[in-house]
Amino acid sequence: MRKLLGAALVSALSAVLLLGTHASSAAIDVAVSVNIAPPELPVYEQPDIPGPGYIWTPGYWAWADDGSGYYWVPGTWVLAPEPGYLWTPGWWGWENDVYLWHPGYWGTDIGFYGGVNYGFGYFGHGFDGGYWDHGTFRYNSAYTRIGSDVHITNVYNKTVVNNVTVNHVSFNGGSGGIQLRPTPQEVSAEHAHHLQPVAAQLQQRDAARSNPALRLSANHGHPAIAATARPAEFSGRGVIAAHGAPAVHETPPATTQRPLGAALPPRAPVAPAVRERTPPPPEPRLQNAPPRPPTPEVQRTPEVPRNVEPQRNVEPPRPPQPQPREQPKTEPKPEQQREPERREEPH
Repeated sequence: MRKLLGAALVSALSAVLLLGTHASSAAIDVAVSVNIAPPELPVYEQPDIPGPGYIWTPGYWAWADDGSGYYWVPGTWVLAPEPGYLWTPGWWGWENDVYLWHPGYWGTDIGFYGGVNYGFGYFGHGFDGGYWDHGTFRYNSAYTRIGSDVHITNVYNKTVVNNVTVNHVSFNGGSGGIQLRPTPQEVSAEHAHHLQPVAAQLQQRDAARSNPALRLSANHGHPAIAATARPAEFSGRGVIAAHGAPAVHETPPATTQRPLGAALPPRAPVAPAVRERTPPPPEPRLQNAPPRPPTPEVQRTPEVPRNVEPQRNVEPPRPPQPQPREQPKTEPKPEQQREPERREEPH
């Protein structure tokens, strides 16, 4: 505990002096320097976008100066403060033997965010999740989760090949950190006109700081609330847990682990809900009502199967009777002709 307390140097003046060439209009808000490296970024899925006009703001590790140390601020969808503005995420950087937090900001171009691979379009340089076109934001469905219940027509699909090492390191510089420097375009964007985080983003940060389950000491790098569909809504179907985190409230949809730079898998079709029929309630029975007479039982004639002829009364076969034996026929003998008697005549 003493080490954590001594690690946090809450001094805006010293932080500004340590920024050096990375100073900008947003650098005045840098007020945290720590001598403990931030943990790796957790692996999680993106919740569905609530509607058109929302911009994805990735989650990050923040530092609490009350001695509790690092805590996770879940990623969430936020409405852009003005059309044409994009979000540059904050980042931790190793400078002068301390880790300095550079807060994010809104601008018309994406600035430097330490080369940290936050995923979902933030792969270390720029933003591949979409772009503004005449006041309308067009979303890249390869890195934007769009549900079937949201009507967004300004969508395209483009997978971007980035020559960056896919890892979960959350800081720039120092031992084990990302060794990238800002490009001239990013330096120019960093010094351009900025807008500070909107109220919804501050609510998300404050709600995370007051939630003990989001502290690193409690979740060990696997927060159960890794992302939310809307700011400061830490319960319900829009909450996404990190891989390896215990489930809370509701079980998040099953997903497969993938690198942060990979494209989103296609969403399976949702089967229509089946409504169960509820049986009608029993009829109300009046008090002191006479009992109903029993219903006479009706005897039913057994059904005769169809297409079967009824059986007829058939007499049993009679045993064969003996036939009279035929007597052999005898041919009648022809009568012998008798010779006439001779009478002797007297002489």
